[in-house]
Amino acid sequence: MKLYYSPGACSLAVHIAAKEEGLALDLVRVDLKGHRTEHGEDFLRLNPKGYVPALGLDDGTLLTEIVAILPFIADQKPEAGLAPPPQSMARTRLLEWLAFLATELHKAFGPIFHHGDDTLEAEARDTIEKWLAYIADQLADRDFLMGAHFTVADAYLFVILRWCDIAKIPIGGFPVVAKYRARIAARPAVQAAMREERLKL
Repeated sequence: MKLYYSPGACSLAVHIAAKEEGLALDLVRVDLKGHRTEHGEDFLRLNPKGYVPALGLDDGTLLTEIVAILPFIADQKPEAGLAPPPQSMARTRLLEWLAFLATELHKAFGPIFHHGDDTLEAEARDTIEKWLAYIADQLADRDFLMGAHFTVADAYLFVILRWCDIAKIPIGGFPVVAKYRARIAARPAVQAAMREERLKL
């Protein structure tokens, strides 16, 4: 399988999940501004949506959208425990977390990174801090989003929490979240993926 990625983007969550499983992925870096791969391919021809992650499957098809890709990766090696079994309530709860992260927390960073509108940016910061408070409450009595075990949802949340530094949103005001991020950052698979993307550990 081939992962089209941009360093530090949400595609990092897919990279982390694969590392957790010991799953080999061919990495192809994408310039999201120029829409070119590191090999000079027109990324928009490969993926008309124009963003990462995109996962090239062995049969030649392309899978997009992180909420679809993360469970797919988890199911490649179920014994790794990165997702509960399909058709279980726990699996439904995992999808609930992934949907929340994608549509609420992840999306809230858009005005900060792309729009340059002070009013929209201020509103976005308020929204992000509201959701960080919510996540802190959820993590108050558990190590990971789903309880005692690391899942693909934790890989995704970790990546988003890294963006707080870029956006200059201090997570120190949410000690539970700050400790959680540090705990995830210490995982060998996380460090390996970040080294491969040449990101600061």
